Amino acid sequence: MKTDVVVPAISLQGVSKRYGETQALDDISLDIAPGQMFALLGPNGAGKTTLLHIICTILEADKGKTLIFGVDAAKESARARRNLGVVFQQNSLDRRLTVIENLEFHGLVHGVPRRLRRQRIEELLEAVDLTARRNDLVETLSAGLARRLEIARALVHDAGILVMDEPTVGLDTESRQAIWHYIGDLRREFGLTVVTTTHYVEEVENCDTVCILDGGKIIALDDPQRLRAQYGSEYIRLVPNDASVEAALKAAYPELISPLPRGLMLRIPDPAFTKTFLAEYGDAVSELVFDRQSLESVFLALTGRHLGRPPAPNGKGGRR
Repeated sequence: MKTDVVVPAISLQGVSKRYGETQALDDISLDIAPGQMFALLGPNGAGKTTLLHIICTILEADKGKTLIFGVDAAKESARARRNLGVVFQQNSLDRRLTVIENLEFHGLVHGVPRRLRRQRIEELLEAVDLTARRNDLVETLSAGLARRLEIARALVHDAGILVMDEPTVGLDTESRQAIWHYIGDLRREFGLTVVTTTHYVEEVENCDTVCILDGGKIIALDDPQRLRAQYGSEYIRLVPNDASVEAALKAAYPELISPLPRGLMLRIPDPAFTKTFLAEYGDAVSELVFDRQSLESVFLALTGRHLGRPPAPNGKGGRR
């Protein structure tokens, strides 16, 4: 019986990249199915951005092959790029142009015919709720609105894959949530494959697949639920009342304690531990929170580190 073969949206086959003595990527192989929401997690220097740059044909791998819907990205980079819409960390909009002028210019650069370009722009403006701001200068937009415009711009040429490097970095919670709401709508409406990096573990929870990189290698690749079941542990997040309490905790539980940007994380080794710990230290700590098999705990278990703290909101991104 004949079955249809689904070509991966992205296929990486033994991809490696070195910068001098640093092995940025080491034999990376994975497939991303069409329509998937795919997240890359890893500490700084893990190779996430290098991998995205290879996917986007900005960099060429030293070894291995990158296929975009079956097209070799190294041999046919222009053809591969037609299926890629890219949103980088840094804002790349022309602030002197209006919203619609930025979209029009992108369509012209990519050779989108005028009639199709106008239709696509109208669809995207509506999809990211920017129709009413179409004639506003980009410099008048908040960071959250500008990011929505960048996402729309990346799709003007009808790309099938949306690639984003830290798309919500520097935005406040409300703006971050809005960005993911619109990304979800775009994905459903246009059948997009979405590939993203992020420092916010909660943004990964709704992804189909999570790839955890460390030292240029894949150390875990699965859906969030299975990763939590396999590697997740229960933790207590806490803030010691003073330095002496922190020192005592580190001395008492050297194998279980790890530092957080603010406070400590304590792994719970068995069901009876919590009761004993609270009886001894309950009054000596504050902001005690139980963390049950989160992706943060998965990341900690696999890398021995916490995800780096993202930059704080920049002040202009406060509102959607």
